[in-house]
Amino acid sequence: MASYSTDDIAPPTAPPEPWAYESRARRSPRTDWRLGGRAVRRWRMPLLAIALFSLGAGVLLSATIDTLWSSPWAGLVSTAALWLAMLVPVVFAFSRSTPAGLLRFRAVDLLFGLGLALLLRVSQGWLEVAFGGMGALPGYPLIDGSLSATWWLSDALGVVVVAPVLEELLFRGVVLVVVYEALRRSTGRLTASVTAVAVSTALFVALHGVVGGASPDGIVSLALLGLVCGLLVVLTGRIWGAILVHVAYNATFVALALLGTFSG
Repeated sequence: MASYSTDDIAPPTAPPEPWAYESRARRSPRTDWRLGGRAVRRWRMPLLAIALFSLGAGVLLSATIDTLWSSPWAGLVSTAALWLAMLVPVVFAFSRSTPAGLLRFRAVDLLFGLGLALLLRVSQGWLEVAFGGMGALPGYPLIDGSLSATWWLSDALGVVVVAPVLEELLFRGVVLVVVYEALRRSTGRLTASVTAVAVSTALFVALHGVVGGASPDGIVSLALLGLVCGLLVVLTGRIWGAILVHVAYNATFVALALLGTFSG
């Protein structure tokens, strides 16, 4: 008969202490930037200062080009200068890190984009009439019966694609995320969300007011657009819904303007 020593019997393994589970949980990567994490912590308030400085410089440069350069291309170049100023902080932010889940795409984002854009465009028409406007279709100036040579760049590609993507990445991406992360722990997620949406919307409206000289009904419409896009980001944690809302909203304007230009 074989004999066994007590040394051959493995001692019972003690269950891990609770702090061990907590430590592993803290080390696991975040899947949602709204819960914090290493990636979003790199988007701190200095990044907001860089964004505001770059945006202010872009507005000043754009206005200078419009004022001092008498050329058919002056409008397009001044707009490009403003786009570049918005692109700089966006590239800088995403080169540092990408907040978890912010760039994730879901099919429902497309539904959000189309549905909410149509509702916002209808509300814009109602607001224009409510503020004393005629509610007539917008239009583009024609040169010898044709659109200007720069229309495809400035009013088609620029308005429908470039401007919405850059503005959403800057205002609902960089600005909103930075403000939210700065306030999340001290004030709670609800207050941080409300403040982040409000700040990003205010800057978005202010930019259009300074650059485009929006009318009172236009300011309200822009504020609604900013609020809807901001709420989409804080509620879903994704930015594509906001981008698609903005793209579709601007695309409906271009479609209505073309209809108004060539319908009579």
